[in-house]
Amino acid sequence: MMLLRFRLLAVFSLAYLVSYLFRGVNLGFAPFLTHELGLSTVDLGTLTSLYFLGLAGAQIPAGVMLDHFGPRRVTALLMLVAAAGAMLSGLTHSFGVMLAGRLLIGVGVSACLGGAFKATSQHFPTGQLTFVNGIVMAAGGVGGIVVGSPLTWLLSVVDWRTITVGLAATTAVTAAAVWLFAPPAYDKAQGATFAEQFAGTWQVLRSHAFWKLAAFSGLTQGVFYAMQSLWVGAFLRDVVFARASTQVAASRSAAIISVLGMAFIVGNIAFGAWARLVQKRGVSVYVFSGIAMVLFVLTQLAIALRAPLPEPVLWAAYGAFGGTGVLTYSVLANHFPARLIGRVNATFTLVIFLTIFVLQAAIGAVLARVPTSVGHHLAVDHQYVWIVLAVLQSCTGIWYFLPAKKRRPQPASTVAISSDYN
Repeated sequence: MMLLRFRLLAVFSLAYLVSYLFRGVNLGFAPFLTHELGLSTVDLGTLTSLYFLGLAGAQIPAGVMLDHFGPRRVTALLMLVAAAGAMLSGLTHSFGVMLAGRLLIGVGVSACLGGAFKATSQHFPTGQLTFVNGIVMAAGGVGGIVVGSPLTWLLSVVDWRTITVGLAATTAVTAAAVWLFAPPAYDKAQGATFAEQFAGTWQVLRSHAFWKLAAFSGLTQGVFYAMQSLWVGAFLRDVVFARASTQVAASRSAAIISVLGMAFIVGNIAFGAWARLVQKRGVSVYVFSGIAMVLFVLTQLAIALRAPLPEPVLWAAYGAFGGTGVLTYSVLANHFPARLIGRVNATFTLVIFLTIFVLQAAIGAVLARVPTSVGHHLAVDHQYVWIVLAVLQSCTGIWYFLPAKKRRPQPASTVAISSDYN
């Protein structure tokens, strides 16, 4: 059993790492894409956000397929779509084809996280899920480190197209590893029809319990990933290191991004373990996760208002607290029936990625409203964006902590959903 669980964690963590690399590579590619293809800020935001649109659009069908066919087959086969999209993006000279390739990448990695969480929920006790899912998220955090200083160095050796083609090959190899080494147990089609499974997804979307759990966490994670995968680099160059030379600003920004990525890894593992400890002392994961997300919002305000603290400390806190919303997956696992977990996780992930897509495009539009030198924006616009996002997150946080409403008993024929947070 231990070997099976290790194998499961290894291949699905690797798959999520690959998806995370695709998520963040445009941080390093941005200056080259702007120079080679003449992309504007809005173009760059749109290109990057299409990855998240593909992810979001595929979440519901991916969730249904995960519940119907199992995480091994669905994750592996979809990753081949991502490999094709990456190859397309790396070889084309057309911006339109690149957009299509980026969209295909998003569709192709749409089951990496949901598949991992589906697999862990099948093979690990519920009490261990906060820690185990934290390990999966930490694997993604390695990608957050790689797209910092290591990617900056690699771009000084080879061009972005070569890296993209290399990522396509890596994705195909990872898909084969998931297919060959992920445990086959539970990887069987279930009796429910697709129509019945989509009906279950609709029931999740109509659930007050789901939205009370998902709104605050979905927005905090959406903000974190929208910034980390693209706009953190611009903020560092235009606000934090605005007075440094272009080369020095790029180097220091890459170092901070790597610090953020390392803190993300540590935070996911540590908060997953702490959640289990405090739960034993009577503090629910729901409350613990909520407090951690509040600290994330406060960290954003400290960064936006330029609090007099060392930059590595601020950005390490941003990375550590930024991923704590992942604890919501374990909360959802406790409050929805096991047969719906794939769809519940996919629906929650859909909320996150739709948020990222909207935010990345919107932030690009806000920053582009006052033209400056190529690739640079006004510091006050950056700070305005961060403060507005912190206010929005605070509003959903208030709802998160409000007492739950009592609901009338549901008819036995409806989907069984826990009413603890209804």
